[in-house]
Amino acid sequence: MQKREAMARRTVAALGYNECVTYSFIDQPSAALFGGGTDAVKIGNPISNDLSHMRPSLLPGLLAAAARNQARGFADMALFEVGPVFHGGEPDEQEVIATGLLIGFTGPRDPHGARRAVDTFDAKADAEAVLSAIGAPAKLMVLRDVNNWWHPGRSGKLSLGPKNVLAGFGEIHPKVLKEMGVKGPAVAFAVHIAKPPFPKKKTSTRPALQISDLQAVDRDFAFVVDARVEALTLLNAAKGADKALITDASVFDQFGGDKAEAQMGVGKKSVAITVRLQPKDTTLTDKDIEAVSAKIIAKVEKAVGGVLRG
Repeated sequence: MQKREAMARRTVAALGYNECVTYSFIDQPSAALFGGGTDAVKIGNPISNDLSHMRPSLLPGLLAAAARNQARGFADMALFEVGPVFHGGEPDEQEVIATGLLIGFTGPRDPHGARRAVDTFDAKADAEAVLSAIGAPAKLMVLRDVNNWWHPGRSGKLSLGPKNVLAGFGEIHPKVLKEMGVKGPAVAFAVHIAKPPFPKKKTSTRPALQISDLQAVDRDFAFVVDARVEALTLLNAAKGADKALITDASVFDQFGGDKAEAQMGVGKKSVAITVRLQPKDTTLTDKDIEAVSAKIIAKVEKAVGGVLRG
């Protein structure tokens, strides 16, 4: 666990965040905003009235730090903390979490207009980077049933299943920001350090890098699916069509809205993906590529009901 904490701290710092060390005690109203503030975590003899409860999340401390910085004229911030949170009064109701908070823009103003406001996908990417650094599997589910301090529709949970949630990410709810005195929008992530499964073999060495001398092949597919289908679900289906040959898949276009429905039907959209095939032993023939393409099409159709766009 100590190695994981150190790796998470180093990774978030390398992403450009500034580390904060805040109190483990917060006031009851702030704790209640994040699912805490109960008598089970109330301090019997607090050092002050505004430090009366154990924190249920690292976000209250980070948001309080952000509010103080905004009051002094700092608009763009990237803050993080790695530390314990408390869900109850028992020893097993405590865990270590790595939390990052982004507010403002991605960089200073420049003549090229390169900067942009931070968004949910920045928080998601940083959460995935931390999970990768501590050894979490690369293939994760994205769940939508988030806690009420996250903005619904602009947040999610990275999970290995419905019950094993590894991280939460997204935009913080405007009502919470207002209560904390923070000018938003603000995005954040929270990674549960102990949740990813530990490797069965304990070793400090990395596996040998395997590189093929054979040319990789990229193939594009455009699928017509229901508008409610998430691109990640479609990608995971395509990747699972042939795990030996398919090394990567990504979305490069999505066509939806009124114009898409006029062409493809009500409630439909088009998702276009690129799939990379990497042979290891022999160069792929046209027949091999066609066979894998057929598997991808069948897998996507079974998983999300997608059909090739004509």
